[in-house]
Amino acid sequence: MPSRDDILRYISENPEKSGKRDIAKAFSLKGENRVWLKDTLAELQDEGVLEKDRKRLMRPGSLPAVAVLDIFARDEDGLLLARPTEQREGALPTVVSIKVSRSGPTPGVGDRVLAKTFPTHAETGPAYTARVMKIFEKRSEAVLGVFRTLKDGTFRIEPVERRQAELVVEKEFRNGAENGDLVEVEPQRASRYGLPRAKVLNVVGSLTSEKAVSMIAIHVHEIPHIFPAEVIAEADAAKAATMDRREDWRDVPLITIDPADAKDHDDAVYAEPDTDEKNPGGIIAIVAIADVAAYVRSGTALDREALKRGNSVYFPDRVVPMLPERISNDLCSLKQGVGRPALAVRMTFSAEGRKIRHSFHRIMMRSHAKLAYSQAQAAIDGAPDDVTGPILETILKPLWAAYEVLKRGRDSRQPLELDLPERKILLKPDGTVDRVIVPDRLDAHKLIEEFMIQANVSAAETLEAKKQSLVYRTHDAPSLAKQEGLREFLATLGLSLARGAQMKPSQFNQILSRVKGAEHEALVNEVVLRAQSQALYSPENLGHFGLNLRRYAHFTSPIRRYADLIVHRALIGALNFGPDGITRGEEERLEDISELISATERRAMAAERDTIDRLIAGYLADHLNDTFDARISGVTKAGLFVQLPQFGADGFIPVSSLGGDYYMFDETARSLFGERTGKGYQLADRVEVRLVEVAPLAGAMRFEMLTEPKPLPGSKSSFHKAKAHRSRARAAQRKSPRSRRR
Repeated sequence: MPSRDDILRYISENPEKSGKRDIAKAFSLKGENRVWLKDTLAELQDEGVLEKDRKRLMRPGSLPAVAVLDIFARDEDGLLLARPTEQREGALPTVVSIKVSRSGPTPGVGDRVLAKTFPTHAETGPAYTARVMKIFEKRSEAVLGVFRTLKDGTFRIEPVERRQAELVVEKEFRNGAENGDLVEVEPQRASRYGLPRAKVLNVVGSLTSEKAVSMIAIHVHEIPHIFPAEVIAEADAAKAATMDRREDWRDVPLITIDPADAKDHDDAVYAEPDTDEKNPGGIIAIVAIADVAAYVRSGTALDREALKRGNSVYFPDRVVPMLPERISNDLCSLKQGVGRPALAVRMTFSAEGRKIRHSFHRIMMRSHAKLAYSQAQAAIDGAPDDVTGPILETILKPLWAAYEVLKRGRDSRQPLELDLPERKILLKPDGTVDRVIVPDRLDAHKLIEEFMIQANVSAAETLEAKKQSLVYRTHDAPSLAKQEGLREFLATLGLSLARGAQMKPSQFNQILSRVKGAEHEALVNEVVLRAQSQALYSPENLGHFGLNLRRYAHFTSPIRRYADLIVHRALIGALNFGPDGITRGEEERLEDISELISATERRAMAAERDTIDRLIAGYLADHLNDTFDARISGVTKAGLFVQLPQFGADGFIPVSSLGGDYYMFDETARSLFGERTGKGYQLADRVEVRLVEVAPLAGAMRFEMLTEPKPLPGSKSSFHKAKAHRSRARAAQRKSPRSRRR
């Protein structure tokens, strides 16, 4: 059995192979010894001797395997030197030596790069070397703001970032900007008196345009939104796919079911009863997905731009697509009555919803109908129209019958069932908010969702069976720290979460069912959601905890996700469907690609969230001093975040504005409670608030609490118990020989 020092030494020397499986393999640990290893690694993390970076373990202060670096100088030999963009406060600066390969990007001093890092273990010189994966676009220390002309003829910059101060622009530095323009400015050295000054670098566009709000997020988050000329030229030159090496499925009555306003249609479905006597009550389900790989070949300008974008970004007022419209809305859109190339999977299920077999096919198809979700649902509910009436018995009812079968399989699988309604912003023609709605969750939505999940599983299974490398969609189980935090929180509500080596979604579902309809239902759903890990793309299979699946890959949306395009290419190569399959170079870069597209996904989510906040703040700017029903969506030492349910937007209540007591933060109970009274506010509480300040361009709102604090049983005791627990943990860490040496 290895000692703790042996394990720590191995992790330091082998950062690329520092997952639990790698460590167990390195020390030949099997069976019960693996359980011992898992417990030992958990202890080392609790003591602060190890940290977790996605699926790897690392020493505190170590760089992750892939890091963002800023190149700041060259050494005496001319080699580039870099530092991590983000480093732990108080840590000694880590210097990295950049290795430049002939085939990779060529960075320079001042560049910010995404790079794979390797420890040198050298006593002198840089602690790491790094290989550059990507050079981020150069940006000066520019900030984004809105150019304003005041009544006295002076010019100001109204910032779009919450922490940025207002700036003054002299006439000679306005650079042609007009009142209401969205501009990039460079702050100048502040003078001793008055507001800091700036000069306009670039006019982005006018805020009077319909899509100005999303343009702010596009620039703040550096989302590529203009296709280069060579990409457009390549897309325009693309020719329709032929029947070469394809099966003719144009007579199979596949249909598309999408949102009513969808412009591209990349998936089609069909189902029928299985006539095999050995499978009574079974069904055959077919999912056909647009064959994007036929048009977007590896290494082309289209491919490079798609990888750079990673995914399409969906704002309330626009879509920033991953691929040009010629591809996404034309050649790869499964239009009704038009022949289109596709990859299809034919799946056979038992009456209990268990998949018996599946097969993939490269086909030419023709959609027999284009339906909206509400249209298909209305037909099933007894109100067919001219389009759905003729296909109700032959296509729609067999689809719904198949869904009932798949639903049995889903119920048996028991994925995580969180009840968190999604909101949709409807805009007026001028781009401002009309209203916010919660769209109905129809069986038509669930049908398509379950068909797509099964197709995704089939893709992962096929590629694994063929021993073909791929990009998985992974969702790890909650970390031990998050599990313990959730366990402590549930205890404050009289609920328990069992400890066990293997956490399952069904354990969370049991808790959620116990609070169904109760006072704390929304609170528990929110806290369980926050306890979950973030879903990622990875060439290593970690399973999908939320869906309770052993293997899962994204296959069904190659028009809008690069991960799906990689899976399509992998299937084409593994099944010998054609020459446009995955390349050896792509296989070697799957880890890099996974890191990039995981990052672009997070970028898109942040940009979409910021845009919604700005739109709602702009809408509510005319409602100062109005009162609203709200729900507490976050609790911090500094105050309370509140969400307006009818709008889905958040605002802040500073703790200093909560009068009548001195409020303390109870992390375990997710609450602020009064030191004197024990009364306070807790996550998910429903409260009444008054809007007192709005910054529309920053998407920020400040509220005043109108609801009196409520008694919080156990707040003081849970607070002091948690504080004592943290003190004991710190004391144990100080006693650790490792921590003394560190």
